[in-house]
Amino acid sequence: MNINEYIVKTLEEIGVDHVFGGSGQVNAPLMIALNKSKKIKTLIVRNEQAASFAACGYAMFNSDKLGVCFATGGPGAFNVMSGLGVALSDSIPVLAITGYEAEDVIGKGALAETSGLNRTPDTRKMFDVLTKKSFIITDPGQTCDILEEAINISFAGRPGPVHIHIPIDLTTCEVPNPKDANIKTQTLPPVQRQVEAAADAIASAIRVDNNLMLIIGYGAVRSSAEKEILNLVDIYQIPFATTMDGKGILPENHPLSLGVIGNSGDPGAKEYFDSANMVIAIGNSFAQNATYRFLDDLYKNKILIHINIDKNEIGKVYEPDYPILGDARLAVSSLGDMLSDKAGGVQKKTIKSDKWFNKPVDYTGSKIHPAHMVKIISDNLPENSIIVGDAGGHMLWLNCYLNLSKNQRYQNPGSFGPMASNVNSAIGIKCAHPDKHVISACGDGGYLMGGFELLTAVEYDIPVVWIIFNNGEFNIIKQFLLKLFGEAPMMQFRNPDYVMYAKACGAVGFRVEKAEELEGVFKKAISLNKPVIIDVVVEENVYPPFGLEGI
Repeated sequence: MNINEYIVKTLEEIGVDHVFGGSGQVNAPLMIALNKSKKIKTLIVRNEQAASFAACGYAMFNSDKLGVCFATGGPGAFNVMSGLGVALSDSIPVLAITGYEAEDVIGKGALAETSGLNRTPDTRKMFDVLTKKSFIITDPGQTCDILEEAINISFAGRPGPVHIHIPIDLTTCEVPNPKDANIKTQTLPPVQRQVEAAADAIASAIRVDNNLMLIIGYGAVRSSAEKEILNLVDIYQIPFATTMDGKGILPENHPLSLGVIGNSGDPGAKEYFDSANMVIAIGNSFAQNATYRFLDDLYKNKILIHINIDKNEIGKVYEPDYPILGDARLAVSSLGDMLSDKAGGVQKKTIKSDKWFNKPVDYTGSKIHPAHMVKIISDNLPENSIIVGDAGGHMLWLNCYLNLSKNQRYQNPGSFGPMASNVNSAIGIKCAHPDKHVISACGDGGYLMGGFELLTAVEYDIPVVWIIFNNGEFNIIKQFLLKLFGEAPMMQFRNPDYVMYAKACGAVGFRVEKAEELEGVFKKAISLNKPVIIDVVVEENVYPPFGLEGI
């Protein structure tokens, strides 16, 4: 079998059933091999950037799934870089495969050459800094070892992206030594002496009834630690908050839920945090939003226990009193086992709940208030659904006013956070979770950066619902500019007729201008099981709860 046939066979063996890519001459043999596969469905997107975002979505809520994207060499390879930036910052295992020029023409200025020689871009250097590791196959005999190493690196420790260049002159070469890849996706066990030291501290705090709390980050989502964390919360009556990235991992109607912590977090979470003596941070990277722009004394006079799979995250922002290096699920499970012997009886705890989604929306304008819009979506969101926000003000409205309590999941763009990332990741999410409803709730600015992939969803029958916050402006940027400079030029733009656009693409489109229409339209869109756009006209002169001092 040739190099690409071997790659496809290996992807099949590890359970990959969807791959996302862009058409090109250099990767034609890969597309031919994928076309012959009876186990992998390949989606050819309109722009390779969307392929990388969809690959992120495919692996976003699955600890054992590998997202895969591909592109031709040169400009195609450049287009997948945005998604690899997301995968790197958000700890998502993704394999990108791109073309490369033939060895005998390197340095001559071949079409789409990216060798870095003679004023050509250097994709080898660029992929080196965008991934956990980038490879180039220079001999067909390397194929098995390179692919095996790349996939294992992607899953090892803190997950992330990897990349393989395949030169055009090797792409149809036979693999001389094909073998089954030895893929190890085991997680990193915690350091037991660290767990025991933290368990002793937690048990002492429980015995004297100190104010403990958990702050749960996306690392807990990646490690599927929901059950273990909920056991810890319920048995030892520990109140919990989440970061924006961890929102929804535990039911937000739980009696010990404080909501979301951070600049756009819930008032009750901040109030309880201020009085807490001990904080157990699980899978938390202490990102800008969750730390009020890295506030120096945020953890002053608090005992901090930090669980993270990445040694570089521990102490990066705040030095913990008790670090625990290891996978979140395994670490929390070990903590629970040790606490059962160390901690005494715990009385049921009552906390004050002060969350944005429980507050009425004070608004009398003629358009739909974004908070009211999100409340309607939340009230009618099916059980087990996945809803993603994109980069923009709408993301903060979703963070504040979604009440996720029916095994629903939410994700917003992480620290890298390009616009359109979750407009297009929704396609990959739906491919990985065909039994769940997938909703991309996005700003109009973000949708316009990547919404042409609606055609991809229609062509491959991927029933995602896109709900657009239509205010005709870059709303959150406008808020920043007004606050900082007193003026906000170049914030407005024109939107198309999204209903006509949806129809032109072969999808279904709705326009909603009155709040009372949204519930029925949303339920209808969910029931259709087709790609749908819901264009919701929202008020532009209101802004989400957000501490501007944290920008």
